[in-house]
Amino acid sequence: GYSDVRSANTPMDKENPWGKDKTGKDVDLHHYRSMIGSLMYLTASRPDIMFVVCACGRHQVTPKECHLHAVKRIFRYLKGHPKLGLWYPKESPFDLVAYSDSDYGGATQDRKSTAGGCQFLGRRLISWQ
Repeated sequence: GYSDVRSANTPMDKENPWGKDKTGKDVDLHHYRSMIGSLMYLTASRPDIMFVVCACGRHQVTPKECHLHAVKRIFRYLKGHPKLGLWYPKESPFDLVAYSDSDYGGATQDRKSTAGGCQFLGRRLISWQ
């Protein structure tokens, strides 16, 4: 298990994100994809890992040992930072508020519209696009 491993301060190594050798040994595809799937589920409440999980997810076709080490580092980061994330206490009021904006034809070249929005549950952001 992960109870004996040391935690990581960041979800990705800034200096060398994929380790020393990007051409290393292949790893078990099912195991790697399963780990990525679990992390993708967690991104709903842990947006701090979204970038690195998506970066690791790009290597699901032929993952190498260096990619597996990067995924394991995310789990080590989560172990060291269990209280970060989006929290929704059960005593909070269920006030769902949504904001959106759009620009119809603001792009002068192709006249495509742009839209975005965010949703809050109480004062907590739960979704954005």
